[in-house]
Amino acid sequence: MALEESDTDLKAGETAPDFELEASDGETYTLESFEDAEALLIVFTCNHCPYAKAKFDLLNDIAAEYDDVSVVGINPNDAEEYPDDSLESMREYVDAGEIEYDAYLRDADQSVAKSYGAVCTPDPFLFRRGEDGDFKLAYQGRLDDALNPEDEPSRIHVREAIDSILAGEAVDLEWRPSQGCSIKWTDD
Repeated sequence: MALEESDTDLKAGETAPDFELEASDGETYTLESFEDAEALLIVFTCNHCPYAKAKFDLLNDIAAEYDDVSVVGINPNDAEEYPDDSLESMREYVDAGEIEYDAYLRDADQSVAKSYGAVCTPDPFLFRRGEDGDFKLAYQGRLDDALNPEDEPSRIHVREAIDSILAGEAVDLEWRPSQGCSIKWTDD
């Protein structure tokens, strides 16, 4: 397990790259699927990484607590080498109630992770709805200040960012690199 820190090419205010991905529920989702949300939290994640698993509850709670926020997990890992990250395994996690996001999507060809510049799991990207209706990047960085899977966070950065967006305020947080397991690329 290689520990990675993200350093995305997306900049504040840039539009979310579009996608069309199959979900654990068998449906296909695009950015338009979340058009009713004021904020969109996209987290590149997986089933097997201890850093990602440590954030399941936080992401489930955010999905349940915020009506105006859509929480979307996107799993880009190589499922051939890491069968725990297959679409079937994703369905098992959802069916067991371990993952309760608004959508859990499979990026089988890894093109979406590459278009966002994601490098680790979890790697969160928080977007606000712009005046033009597009989602604009408002925050990219750590979900919280717990740097190891077994650590308890004392500060939940992503909640602060979401609260700012929903209050119509700028997100005033330093973008600290996400930290987690490296994405398991198929072409490595």
